[in-house]
Amino acid sequence: MNRQRRRWLQALAQALACAALPWSLGHAASAAVTRPRIALIIDDLGHALEAGQRVVRLPGRVTGAVLPHTPHAARLAEAVQAAGHEVMLHLPMQPAVPGVPIGPGGIYLDTQRAELRETLDAALASVPHVVGVNNHMGSGVTRHPGLMLWLMEELADRQPLYWVDSRTTAETVAEQKAHALRVPALRRDVFLDHEATPEGVARQFARLQLLARARGSAVGIGHPYPVTLAFLEQALPQLARAGFDLVTPTELLLAAPARAPGA
Repeated sequence: MNRQRRRWLQALAQALACAALPWSLGHAASAAVTRPRIALIIDDLGHALEAGQRVVRLPGRVTGAVLPHTPHAARLAEAVQAAGHEVMLHLPMQPAVPGVPIGPGGIYLDTQRAELRETLDAALASVPHVVGVNNHMGSGVTRHPGLMLWLMEELADRQPLYWVDSRTTAETVAEQKAHALRVPALRRDVFLDHEATPEGVARQFARLQLLARARGSAVGIGHPYPVTLAFLEQALPQLARAGFDLVTPTELLLAAPARAPGA
């Protein structure tokens, strides 16, 4: 066994042991309680075909968020849908730091109302089978009330599209505007690979499980990094045995109302 694979397995064992402890202690008293649910979204699909295909092969109902107008966007969206997973549009948005490239099909701070509608239409046309939208970057745009109101008006006109706030800034108003327009909405609880190491992914995966146990559900976002995919290939088959259900964002939204902002 090579050293990197040994690190993945050691990190996985630590994550599952950490997350399983509260469940083992309380399981006898709470057997009738609904199993905690996790929705897992993998962002940034569309540029790299091999990494995207590896995401499609992940076990369980992993959601693929596809960047518009990327070389493999349509092909990977078709593969995600054919595998029985949900497809999201990973909509590029301007970050707070000026000059950072966000890729084609994005929303900027100076985007006008009609331009936003055209941008969204073109992005949706480039990614088949979309059922929801989340933001790619966007720490500048998602804190802008006017732009987020316009976006949610467009999503409301395209129901049943849902919104997942990636929360790239604590100042985001995107979820608040979604609720105001009655757009079904969730928010990201954990980024799995902000620290893209086996240990970092394992810590965040354990945190995702602890939050799901405490709240009943949690939403995690990862990226098609080799370290993330290697970890999930080992970890996801063990989730059910650890007492979790891996579900789609739609299943979370149908099961219960989204948490209010700040909850």
